[in-house]
Amino acid sequence: MDEPSGFLVELEALFSRFVVAPIEAVIFFDLAFWDDAVKLPLVVVWLILGAAFFTLRFQFVNLRGFRHALDCVRGRYTRPGEVGEISHFQALSAALSATVGLGNIAGVAVAVGLGGPGAVFWMVAAGFLGMSSKFAECTLGQMYKIVRDDGHVSGGAMHYLGAGLAERGLGGLGRVLAVVFAVMCIGGSFGGGNMFQANQSFAQFADVVPMFDNAPGAVLFGGVLALAVGLVIIGGIKRIGEVAGVLVPVMCSVYVLTGLVILLFHAGELASGLATIVGMAFAGDAAFGGFVGVLIQGFRRAAFSNEAGTGSASIAHAAAATDEPVREGMVALLEPFIDTLVVCTMTGLVIVVTGAWQSPEAGSGIAMTSWAFESVFPWFRYVLSVAAILFAFSTMISWSYYGEQCWVQLFGLRSILLYKVIFLLFAWTGAIFAADAVIAFGDAMILGMAFPNVIGVVLLSGKVSGALDDYLGRLRSGEMTRTR
Repeated sequence: MDEPSGFLVELEALFSRFVVAPIEAVIFFDLAFWDDAVKLPLVVVWLILGAAFFTLRFQFVNLRGFRHALDCVRGRYTRPGEVGEISHFQALSAALSATVGLGNIAGVAVAVGLGGPGAVFWMVAAGFLGMSSKFAECTLGQMYKIVRDDGHVSGGAMHYLGAGLAERGLGGLGRVLAVVFAVMCIGGSFGGGNMFQANQSFAQFADVVPMFDNAPGAVLFGGVLALAVGLVIIGGIKRIGEVAGVLVPVMCSVYVLTGLVILLFHAGELASGLATIVGMAFAGDAAFGGFVGVLIQGFRRAAFSNEAGTGSASIAHAAAATDEPVREGMVALLEPFIDTLVVCTMTGLVIVVTGAWQSPEAGSGIAMTSWAFESVFPWFRYVLSVAAILFAFSTMISWSYYGEQCWVQLFGLRSILLYKVIFLLFAWTGAIFAADAVIAFGDAMILGMAFPNVIGVVLLSGKVSGALDDYLGRLRSGEMTRTR
């Protein structure tokens, strides 16, 4: 494809040097382990420590609440007249659409390539802990949701950081954390949640349809993608929830079912594949710091994949119709389970049993995953191309809502149309040229949301714990009955 103009290249270079580099230096500051042999970004340590704290603080709610969460998603406790705009299932789908995507396809392969199959085990461990983070932040999202002047529900970390900490006499800190979160969320919605998705989906499309691998093809693809996204986001969270409620189950089902068929083809290697993943989780290649290196690769990719602790999902779940905040938190804890424990595990197993992780022909990243699936289904590259576009599309519509809610919090309702226009402009340009600086900026902002969010959720964890105990007590006593 044609290269972007010299002016754009220079502008990108300046943006990268004076904006992106300083932000990345803070957010991705590396903590060294084993005499600097292995390094882990501070933000990943922050997310994992937060997830471990919430798991212990709420007495393994990720296990205790799992069955009830499934009942809630199925609408067994839903009652008419509850405040909200979408169902539990639609909220779950909207939040999942922002995380289930290319990271689950390529991210697992990256972890395996760097840390070996054992990294998959630690991805699962991190996802398990992340279920508690999602529970806590989405419960708070419901507790502090508001109904705006236009009649729409709004909630998320930008609300509970401000209002929640003010209740604890920490109003000043809460306001600062809320603003920092909102700014980072807007930046993330333009970059990692938008431009990156458009860029990667076009790359996959152009690889399968070479006639579009040029500047006019990129312009056309970006325009069609932006138009499709615009048609959905103009309808707000109700339309986003409806579309995500169809796309996410279909995408996950096709991908997982294809993976299951591949595992059936390799049924004889399945037991040894699982043994390899578990065994190498506690060994690892000495070149990467041994056991610590494998653990870090798994934790790092899981944090990037499911976003547990960043506070993003709380914005979608705040819009769910329920008068029980804890109930929505229960629904939210299913996200890391689906995103990491199911989809990522499936990807990892396929990579191991097909031998892709040891094949020099498989390549790395998404190429390794594609090679593994193509070893059984040669046509899978075409499915992957369609999946990449749908994954990107679903991620973009959900992140548009996240950014929009934070934009309104900072600039007011009257400017909401301006945000949507800017978002769609970024979607279009994301396909036209590889704005590496903007994409890196967006990714850094998304993970950077974890710093203010985890601080606030830890400080408010006592309120969440009290609400959880009360909710489970009423559930056990029979006060809450199924509606169907």
